[in-house]
Amino acid sequence: MSNHEGRGSPTRALVLHPVLPEDRNDARGPESRLDEAVGLAAAIELEVAYARAIRVTRPRPATLLGTGAVEEVATLIKEAEIGLVIVDQSLTPIQQRNLERDWKAKVIDRTGLILEIFGKRARTREGQLQVELAALTYQRSRLVRSWTHLERQRGGFGFLGGPGESQIEMDRRLISDRIVKLKGELEEVRRTRGLHRKAREKVPYPVVALVGYTNAGKSTLFNRMAGADVFAKDLLFATLDPTMRSIMLPSNRKIILSDTVGFISDLPHGLVEAFRATLEEVMAADIILHVRDLSHPDTEAQKADVESVLKGLGIEVDTDERVMEVLNKLDRLSEEDQQTLLRQARRNGGIAISALTGAGLDTLFDAIDRRMVAGREVVEFDIDVSDGAAIAWLYGKGEVLDRQDDETCARLRVGLDPADLARFQDRFPYRAREQALAS
Repeated sequence: MSNHEGRGSPTRALVLHPVLPEDRNDARGPESRLDEAVGLAAAIELEVAYARAIRVTRPRPATLLGTGAVEEVATLIKEAEIGLVIVDQSLTPIQQRNLERDWKAKVIDRTGLILEIFGKRARTREGQLQVELAALTYQRSRLVRSWTHLERQRGGFGFLGGPGESQIEMDRRLISDRIVKLKGELEEVRRTRGLHRKAREKVPYPVVALVGYTNAGKSTLFNRMAGADVFAKDLLFATLDPTMRSIMLPSNRKIILSDTVGFISDLPHGLVEAFRATLEEVMAADIILHVRDLSHPDTEAQKADVESVLKGLGIEVDTDERVMEVLNKLDRLSEEDQQTLLRQARRNGGIAISALTGAGLDTLFDAIDRRMVAGREVVEFDIDVSDGAAIAWLYGKGEVLDRQDDETCARLRVGLDPADLARFQDRFPYRAREQALAS
């Protein structure tokens, strides 16, 4: 047993949210921050025995918390047989080591907890590489206690301890070598993703990306829209890897729907960088659905966090016409609040829905359809089936909404930009059916 382990259960946790001087003006408030930290712990099925917010007047370099608070927590840990303490702030390696010594329990900070969640949630090769890179970068300045490749098989990174905990210590040179190798592998994954994206661009199916604060209901909405069985639970960070499905809108227009990892406040910079490739799907999307949990008391602060991340990706929400706001969890509001929200949504251009019940989905699909054809003309052409060049041109430059073939003719209903419509008619001897009928 290592010196920081007491007799407490390794899954029985105490969650602490230190309220630092710079946090005093935080719009969310310490109780809301604490609730979110408890939600993060629940996301990896920890038993949260106690949760407390502790005011820190003067952060201590050695322990972050004051002496009295450290002693008080130590007593609580011993009495409640707690084996894990989650400190909802960033800890230096020295602070983490000292607190483990004083409390005789495993201690992880906010970054370590998020990494543990990411390690359990990652499914694809890309997601696993990204998490491993972030974990090693985080661990480089710390004693590596229980990270091994075998641990990866159970999910997570062993920050919380686990079977066969071997106390392997990789020195900084080995970690640095592994980081260099991982970055190379990630570049290859990104290059492959770029090729896949280029391949999708050749097939004119627009990409609709779901973004939002973690636990806003994106995966539930994805399931509702796509009829897919994506992991959707009431957990923070339930989705890590981007999931894509091809779906048909009511207008018979085909789109590719993409679900992405949820955003969260104060995501450490290293994690944002490590997951940048995942977020690149959002940058390439034709429409971005910002899914918000309207029932959450901090919904406005969550909105600001998401918009801040999008801005970092070069997406200005106020001016980027691709962004549509989807106001979710209508079912959690009273009838009166629902009516108020629906009126506000109509005024502000948002779409109020319940991903759980399906309420408002028709309105959402119609809005996506309208956004797809904004600025485009929908026209029909009767093309000689032997004229492969003309058919290929329409597929390449426009959005083919419908096609019916007979022995000699292919009738295509196509959405085209006015300039492309003019180019097509300059190049090929076809007129739109309405034009032909009028002449």
